[in-house]
Amino acid sequence: MLATPRLILASGSPRRQELLRNAGIEFELFPADIVEDRNPGEAPLDYALRMAKEKALKVAARFPNDYVLGADTIVIVGGQVLAKPRDSQDAERMLAMLSGRGHQVKTAVSLIAPGGYTETCSCTTAVYFRRLDKAEIQEYVASGEPLDKAGAYAIQGGAAQWVIRLEGEISNVIGLPVPLVAELLRKCGFKISRSDSAIE
Repeated sequence: MLATPRLILASGSPRRQELLRNAGIEFELFPADIVEDRNPGEAPLDYALRMAKEKALKVAARFPNDYVLGADTIVIVGGQVLAKPRDSQDAERMLAMLSGRGHQVKTAVSLIAPGGYTETCSCTTAVYFRRLDKAEIQEYVASGEPLDKAGAYAIQGGAAQWVIRLEGEISNVIGLPVPLVAELLRKCGFKISRSDSAIE
């Protein structure tokens, strides 16, 4: 008897794991180890889509009989892509760029089903920050929260107080557009069932 296909999350992001668990989507974890450099001249969304697909492909090669989900989130402001900050100074620079203006958060997701069928798409959310002063930026960066996040902030954390308008899906800003992922899973035949047990 063939084993029931599992969902493998090709990401080590704690936020993505929590979002899936809260949605009742059972998964196992196997982070992809890939080079995440942007190619010269590569459009921001093309970069995110490529990253999501490369992560999924890398892990699907190991788990060909399961569903594999890859994702990549980027922040775009003024035509510039903000990835994870290199250090505290870089985080302060990014937050100063986001102060008092709108930006886009794009998350690309790639789902590979057993047999190799692949769906890759994206979700965009517009986020608007109030004006931030230098002291509160420095205080937030000193907390350590921004240092492992695209755009140097967590909308579900300390940066929530800065958001004056949000257009789109908030889970997308956290790191995974849950409604889109659930739609892809159902389309590809993965059964979503509520479970209180997390698989590590």
